[in-house]
Amino acid sequence: MGIAKSAVVGTLIVAVAVAAYVTRSKWIPGGGSEQTANAANAPFAMPVPVTAVVKKSIPIYYEYSARTEAISSVTLQAKVAGYIQAQPATDGSDVKKGDLLYQIDPRDYQSALDQAISNQKRDKAALDYARANTLRGQDLIKSGYLSKDLYEQRLSAERQADATLAADEAAVRAAQLNLSYTEIRAPFDGRLGRNQAPVGTLISSIGTVLNTLVYLDNVYVTFNPAETELPEIQKARAQGPVIAEVSFPGEDEARHKGELTFIDNSVDRLTGTITARATIKNADKSLLPGQYVRVRLLLREQPNALLVPQVALGSSQLGKYLYVVGEGNKVELRPITLGRTEGPLVVVQSGLKDSDQVISGNLQKIGPGMPVQPLPPQNGQKPPAGKS
Repeated sequence: MGIAKSAVVGTLIVAVAVAAYVTRSKWIPGGGSEQTANAANAPFAMPVPVTAVVKKSIPIYYEYSARTEAISSVTLQAKVAGYIQAQPATDGSDVKKGDLLYQIDPRDYQSALDQAISNQKRDKAALDYARANTLRGQDLIKSGYLSKDLYEQRLSAERQADATLAADEAAVRAAQLNLSYTEIRAPFDGRLGRNQAPVGTLISSIGTVLNTLVYLDNVYVTFNPAETELPEIQKARAQGPVIAEVSFPGEDEARHKGELTFIDNSVDRLTGTITARATIKNADKSLLPGQYVRVRLLLREQPNALLVPQVALGSSQLGKYLYVVGEGNKVELRPITLGRTEGPLVVVQSGLKDSDQVISGNLQKIGPGMPVQPLPPQNGQKPPAGKS
């Protein structure tokens, strides 16, 4: 009886153990926990870097290819003949208004002036004598000691002497002018070009070119807006000065600034464009006439613009798109419309919200609906500046 009872108890223990083992095998495969099992069966979440959308005001502008022009440029020419005696200003140097640039040998012209002055003095004395004779003749004709004919001869002699003196004075002025032409001075501040008449050259013909002088403190930048852009440009101009920024080809940063100062009065029917011009400050004189540049007209500010890194952009046959982190950390594809670039960022005109988290890496390894693990900015980087 005791043996039978022990056998029954042993059978129950074995049955409980088997049931426990079966239950464990059913719910914890391989000896792991239930949480581990669920994790093993869950889809893999790709780690992806994310960035916040930048929200800020940005300038709205039109950009054009342009060419620089000199505001003032003159050809320096000789107005008198003679040898080039000196060239105080060297080729390519910056000069001030009134600086002596060339000296033509003045000796012949100084002699001509001295001769003209001598003739003037001589004829001045002759005029004085003729006037005295006329005055004496007035008294003599009244007393009857001088005939009317002789008096008129004296009066005529005075008038001739007066005319001769006037001609002498004109000759003196001409001689002074010719002498002044031997000094060729800068008519304005500017930069000289290449010398065409070295010292010792004989200038034998009036009009011989010596050099060129260009004003560089400010320059013109000429460009051609489309007629469709003209209304917005005119609207901005009506509200105040339109700022113009100039950069060199291949550079993003503006080096010089000025303002729009001229719009032509007619549109070219063949090209559909109009000629416009900005006056640009050129303090460092790095802009030279004839250069190709880029000019931007700042028209207005666009508030609350949304910008994202250009590296986050995707492209398909349907256009540009972004991947953003959606509900449940799943990838959402957002078709977008782009605006202009701002350095490493690009303006998103539509298709994005400022609260979106934009995926900026591992774009080739993810797709719409896939789970992702958003990563914070790496290496201590912060979200792009300008977020508001």
